[in-house]
Amino acid sequence: MLKVLFVCYGNSCRSQMAEALVNHRGAGKVRAFSAGSHPLGVISQGTHEVLREKGITLEGHSSKGLQDVPISEMDVVVERGYGVTCPVPADFKGRLIQWNIPDPYGLDWDCFRAVRDLIENEVRTLLVDLVGDCANSKLETRNWKMETGNSKTARSDAGRE
Repeated sequence: MLKVLFVCYGNSCRSQMAEALVNHRGAGKVRAFSAGSHPLGVISQGTHEVLREKGITLEGHSSKGLQDVPISEMDVVVERGYGVTCPVPADFKGRLIQWNIPDPYGLDWDCFRAVRDLIENEVRTLLVDLVGDCANSKLETRNWKMETGNSKTARSDAGRE
């Protein structure tokens, strides 16, 4: 099973949404984790609400820091952008991806929904990239508006040469 880590600032909104969406829709082939570079210790109520609208609960989830996840064991690390980086260890052999998705923390429900939908689009693309069409069976069928240029993918070892 492939392992994906989502990293954001507080592990309260974006990375929690991505973790839950991948684990819900990953067709049993991808296991997601999340962490924050500066974990807030709580998951935002907005995150709970907008995922509940999709039939996803965060029961058992908690806000975690980077020290709480085995980064070197991940196949993919997704940084949330806007100054959020994950210091990958020297033995990390996976891919490092950056998604520039704004943080909805402290904003209204519509902002949380918009961010959830952006993340859901990126998750869909990531799952298809990682496991192919078998991921589509659990993805919602709807028209996906994809914005190009939002995601950057690089091998983690590219900057170490």
